[in-house]
Amino acid sequence: MPGIPALPWIVPNTPPQDTEVHVFASRFETRTLWGALRFLVRTPAVWRQVGRAPGAYGASLKAQPLRKTFWTLSAWESADALKAFARSGAHRPTSRALAGRMRDAAFATWQTSSDQLPVSWEEAERRLA
Repeated sequence: MPGIPALPWIVPNTPPQDTEVHVFASRFETRTLWGALRFLVRTPAVWRQVGRAPGAYGASLKAQPLRKTFWTLSAWESADALKAFARSGAHRPTSRALAGRMRDAAFATWQTSSDQLPVSWEEAERRLA
């Protein structure tokens, strides 16, 4: 079942060449279509936050709302930069509001070189499996 095309990889901040970056991937499955709709409605505010986030080196999002499944993929200056993002702005209240609507979630983190950005969706999905 096709989904919404992946949001293209955005690059809020250009990383230095040949430096280590922190990559984060997630997969969320909502319990209901209503939960998927709520996820979609809240996405633009969080996406804008990523575009302004200190230490964000790139991000993308894929969605299959009729399957109630969403994936995120992002690269960060450090694990601390990712944590600061997750605990602030639109992300914090969004993640709290949607937590009870999730059926399943998976997360993966790893290090890679800034020269390997953007990370492929195939790599993210392999690590989330």
